[in-house]
Amino acid sequence: MRTFSSAVQTVLDSDTIRFVYLIELQFNSTYRFTSYNTDIIYDGNTYSADGGLYEFDTPKFSSTIDREAYKVVITDFLNEMAAEFDLNVIGKPVEVKVALLDSAGAPMLGTNNVLSVYSGFVDSPSITNDYEQKMAVLECTSPMADLDTVNTLYTSKDGMDQLSSTDTSFDEIFENKEISIKWGKV
Repeated sequence: MRTFSSAVQTVLDSDTIRFVYLIELQFNSTYRFTSYNTDIIYDGNTYSADGGLYEFDTPKFSSTIDREAYKVVITDFLNEMAAEFDLNVIGKPVEVKVALLDSAGAPMLGTNNVLSVYSGFVDSPSITNDYEQKMAVLECTSPMADLDTVNTLYTSKDGMDQLSSTDTSFDEIFENKEISIKWGKV
């Protein structure tokens, strides 16, 4: 069972719970964004308040193992995300955490006070542009997304060489090899 500090427990027991998001994208460069109104330093890393975090899904609990998607939208004024998408971000890690706010409105950033609400991978990145704002849309999936993946195995000489360069089981399949078989008495 997870334990929280008394300050966090007090907030959880209260009628109103306020929180901010901390989102980390581990692409070719690492990006950290927060929904708080100023930058936040958590676990030695700075989460940018003006990084363009525009929209994010709320945390969901699921009682089944499925391919639950999670969506993050970031404004992309400087084309940073578009450049990252061009370098391929599919399969790169995304982590979303929640920090509760105390009664004064300050985030509680103790290591045992921040909740991890999503950890998964980028599944389908896209850029949308409606001539007023340019958005980077990240649809992410959980590690359980691999459960519905179909892997194809090509059974040919070249296909087997990709799995193991020392495998010789298909080396003579496509060659013109003749074997003399003697029938009858010798």
